[in-house]
Amino acid sequence: MTGPVTLIETMLWDGAAYPRLALHLARLTASARAFGLTCDPAAIRAVLPAPDGAARVRLTLDADGPQVTLGPLPPAAAHWRVALAEARLDSADPWLRHKTTRRKLYDETRATLPAGIDEAIFLNERGEVCEGTITNLFFDRGQGMRTPPLTSGLLPGVLRAELACPEELLSAADLPHVRLWLGNALRGLIPAVWLG
Repeated sequence: MTGPVTLIETMLWDGAAYPRLALHLARLTASARAFGLTCDPAAIRAVLPAPDGAARVRLTLDADGPQVTLGPLPPAAAHWRVALAEARLDSADPWLRHKTTRRKLYDETRATLPAGIDEAIFLNERGEVCEGTITNLFFDRGQGMRTPPLTSGLLPGVLRAELACPEELLSAADLPHVRLWLGNALRGLIPAVWLG
């Protein structure tokens, strides 16, 4: 992992607080350390706005320091319709463990979602389920909620850390037979409908 890097944290401001701020800062600090960037949690807290009403807050960190942009909170959905992404992830790719602006595959896949599909799920080179374009995946085979292991090749998401579900491998063939949820720190946990 070489060259300039910009780290990202997309956070929920619920109108009164950042509910998962400590987890965002922990991930940001760990990634900054991995890339040799300076990350001062107190300085990050100082630049975070407190807008009127709920908002989507995008924090970036690079060699020049932190930057913040505000946006509207996406509307909540009762469920998301999901299908497989055509592209595969390489489970050994170290970039998958960090949320950065190096997101071309994710952004292109999201931009070309077919009509009627809300999210695409990536597999790795072994056919293991990894993650969505903007979400981590959670599932239940009837023994409680699980999530794919980081070794499959996915981002250690903030919501994933908060839920602290046991890790378990999930294959593409299993997807029609498990209860599914998708989620991230901004949107929370969203029930998912598998459309194949």
